[in-house]
Amino acid sequence: MLNTLELVLLLLAASVVMVALFRSLNLPPVLGYLLVGAVVGPHALGLVPSSEGASHLAEFGVVFLMFSIGLEFSLPRLFAMKRIVFGLGALQVAACMLLTMLIGRLFGFGWTASFALGGTLAMSSTAILSKLLTDRLELDSRHGRETIGVLLFQDIAVVPLLILLPALSRPPEELAFTLGLAAVKAVVLLALVLVFGQRLMHWWFTVVAKRRSGELFMLNVLLITLGLAWLSELVGLSLALGAFLAGMLISETEYRYQVEEDIKPFRDVLLGLFFVTVGMFLDVIAIVHNLPAVIGLVIALLVFKFGIVFMASKALGSPPGTAMRSGLWLCAGGEFGFVLLSEIAGENLMPAGLLQTTVAALVLSMLAAPLIVQISDKLVLRFVASEWLMRSMELTRVAAQSLNNDKHIIVCGYGRSGQYMARFMEQENVSYVALDLDPDRVREAGAAGDTVVYGDAARRETLMAAGIMRASALVISFSEVEAALRVMHHAHALRPDLPVVVRATDESNMDKLSLGGAAEVVPEAFEGSIMLASHALALVGVPLNRVVRRIRDIRNQRYGLMRGFFHGATDVGEPDSSLVRLHSVSVPPGAASVGMTLVDLHLDEISVSVSAVRRRGIRGLSPSPDTRILEGDVVVLLGLPAGLELAEQRLLKGA
Repeated sequence: MLNTLELVLLLLAASVVMVALFRSLNLPPVLGYLLVGAVVGPHALGLVPSSEGASHLAEFGVVFLMFSIGLEFSLPRLFAMKRIVFGLGALQVAACMLLTMLIGRLFGFGWTASFALGGTLAMSSTAILSKLLTDRLELDSRHGRETIGVLLFQDIAVVPLLILLPALSRPPEELAFTLGLAAVKAVVLLALVLVFGQRLMHWWFTVVAKRRSGELFMLNVLLITLGLAWLSELVGLSLALGAFLAGMLISETEYRYQVEEDIKPFRDVLLGLFFVTVGMFLDVIAIVHNLPAVIGLVIALLVFKFGIVFMASKALGSPPGTAMRSGLWLCAGGEFGFVLLSEIAGENLMPAGLLQTTVAALVLSMLAAPLIVQISDKLVLRFVASEWLMRSMELTRVAAQSLNNDKHIIVCGYGRSGQYMARFMEQENVSYVALDLDPDRVREAGAAGDTVVYGDAARRETLMAAGIMRASALVISFSEVEAALRVMHHAHALRPDLPVVVRATDESNMDKLSLGGAAEVVPEAFEGSIMLASHALALVGVPLNRVVRRIRDIRNQRYGLMRGFFHGATDVGEPDSSLVRLHSVSVPPGAASVGMTLVDLHLDEISVSVSAVRRRGIRGLSPSPDTRILEGDVVVLLGLPAGLELAEQRLLKGA
């Protein structure tokens, strides 16, 4: 029997290894925690013969998870998405539960077990699906909105389910009274907290924040969260409901984002421990013996849940393609299913065999979720005839916008960054075509005269329709790294010579984006910091021309494409001897450098570098030292004026 310290060390070591492995495989870390629990639990190695002690601690994981959901709870957001949330979301959850109860009764299970199973299987994975939507740039698409709306309703539905499940364990003659009493308690608690709690919470957090102590602020968050959870349990309701109410109260204050950041480490670690304890009651041997039942439940879950979402979405007016995509995205199980299963196991609402089968089915369906999403487009195009017409209409609209453009810039993403850049290009009379997946934004911006069209930049055919073969540059204005890499992959497959400029949130992914083919990566944090510094220097009296020169020097060091400039007749008055310049040299037949590599020229000895080589109309930026010079090449040199003269002589006449 392990003591407490040994148990904690064992769980930490196993969790670190498994979560790192699952992260490297791009699989949800929750599955790693479940596997840890299954391996060290009483049904496998038996290193933790009883998970009771860990379960008490893991309950706090659920508390902090429900607290986070409360923080995200927003009445204006619910109102804006009311058709999807309370229409499609309510239909999906209710239909899943009713269908599961009917099938459960046919297989001889009690109605309480069937109800509990229905609530468990109705849930989908908010963590997995929201990340996939963000990575695939489909958060603002029609099926993306439906997916988020249904997930939001599922998150809300967990709260009443956590109240109902303990009541279902009571004898039938007490059930009505128990449910009624629980409902009255919940209503009274909600009324007291929401009517009096918001003002009190705002006042109290203001008092604490004025002390300017991070430690005190964190202690106060823990006190509020656990205090309301305790109060909820004291009146006979669940800990999770009190934590949810605490999150709701804080979400209405200006301290919400600070609280969210402070609570995240506690939530993630304790929630990981919760999933470990769920994995502990996974009996692998029993699952293997009941493997046909597990596979059957997985197939039934995916098929029936897909069918329910598909029909509900169509009934609410969505086109077949959108309805099918929503069904494919939402058909798998989710982490809240495990939250409900832990409550079910504690109340003995479900036979042990069915519990094991359900846990295994949820794990397998969550593993399948990213794969189903990956092939969702192919399935929709294969089985929905109208989707080809919709796709062709979308491409026709993109092509119509780009038809009259030549040497234009393709802007991928028309959010704030994309729109600001478009305004800048309009002032310089540079044509552009913007692609975006938010239909509302496209409609409003298009009506205002902007050259923006609905289209997915991560698709090869969309880039073709946008005129990538005629474009002079491509700009990726969103900051999602994986999506940017997909766009660059298609762009370079179609136009290897096309320069691509990518926006990044910070400098952590610069190497990844550069290796992916970006000619330049612009990190927001870097630009923000130098602008802050420039304003601060100007305000303290540093001469403006010195501030401008300093910014130019910093950007020259940071951005390869901004290094140097081509000197012209209008540049009189510039300090020629101290500014780095660009200079183009055409290599005629018979020049001394023809056939030589760049390294053979030894330009570094005179502090000159080659910025680009243009060959047959194609410009290669930052050429490698092994690049061989050919007749007709245009070599773009970078250096000081004196060095540029010597470099031109070496190119044309030799050393």
